[in-house]
Amino acid sequence: MPSTDLPTARLGRTDMHITRVGFGAWAIGGAGWRYGWGGQDDADSAAAVRYAVEHGVNWIDTAAVYGLGHSEEVVGAAIAQYREEERPYVFTKCGLVVDESDRGVEPRRVGAAASIRREVEGSLRRLGVERIDLYQMHWPAESADEPADGTPLAEYWQTLLDLKREGKVRAVGLSNHDAKQLAEAEAIGHVDSLQPPFSAIDRAAAAVEIPWCAEHGTGVIGYSPMQSGLLTGAFSRERVAALPADDWRRTDGDFVGAALDRNLDLARRMGGVAHRRGLTLPAVAVAWTLSWPGVTGAIVGGRRPDQVTGWLPAAELTLDADDLDEIAEAIERSGAGTGPTRPR
Repeated sequence: MPSTDLPTARLGRTDMHITRVGFGAWAIGGAGWRYGWGGQDDADSAAAVRYAVEHGVNWIDTAAVYGLGHSEEVVGAAIAQYREEERPYVFTKCGLVVDESDRGVEPRRVGAAASIRREVEGSLRRLGVERIDLYQMHWPAESADEPADGTPLAEYWQTLLDLKREGKVRAVGLSNHDAKQLAEAEAIGHVDSLQPPFSAIDRAAAAVEIPWCAEHGTGVIGYSPMQSGLLTGAFSRERVAALPADDWRRTDGDFVGAALDRNLDLARRMGGVAHRRGLTLPAVAVAWTLSWPGVTGAIVGGRRPDQVTGWLPAAELTLDADDLDEIAEAIERSGAGTGPTRPR
């Protein structure tokens, strides 16, 4: 286990005890694909990864599709300096495929066994590790609403279980899957983890999926706890308008129209809690997600070390009842997002 002075929690039934926050490597994949965050300096990215690790964060979450392999390459280079017993756990994902000849298209959801096996080999090579600590199916491949190859869940989940049995990966999980899909997978083999979107804006997972995971011994690592920057206190309508043309957030529903107004209002109201506690808004936003029973950890991004500094205190932060009441009221008054407003 990578050593750390930060609090840890066991990830489901695995033998991994992870810090309450992990470094999310989506944004450091850079530009040049459908869900890029605009141009990114690789030296800044590597510095952000190492800053998080050197301050106790013991896991990194990435995906093969982030920058079409570039995020994994940056992560691999950043952690290459650490001995095996020192390096953080490395989590990555499969199942989203883009043809290099047209990098700007919507990624295709692919669950075919041969494709997943090609992906895992590519990820191992780019990350420079002999085994991936957590391997996750990124999105359901049988979706009728998105470009997908139609592979049934039972088939792609069995492929992940086979990779675990073969020792290619240490644990296996699902990302962006609902409770019905979790139950289907669990009937075939244990789901070690779920990675759902989870923030004070996107609260849907708290209603069903997170309780399901708590009941079945499945770890939960929520992503986008700061809602892709909206809950950092750094955004305004002007800031959104100034985003680069190749930043996916420019056209995302949470960053436009009345939804943006509600989300910015929630950020302002949550900022009152941060001010009262002498904390940063990013730390409060992340700690809010960690307050829910059943949530093991939160995936938090950073493109530079100073961004990591803003949310790192969430690793040791516990919000009290007054904080949670105030945030619940802020959610209700702002009208932002959907889902339960307070952990019980």
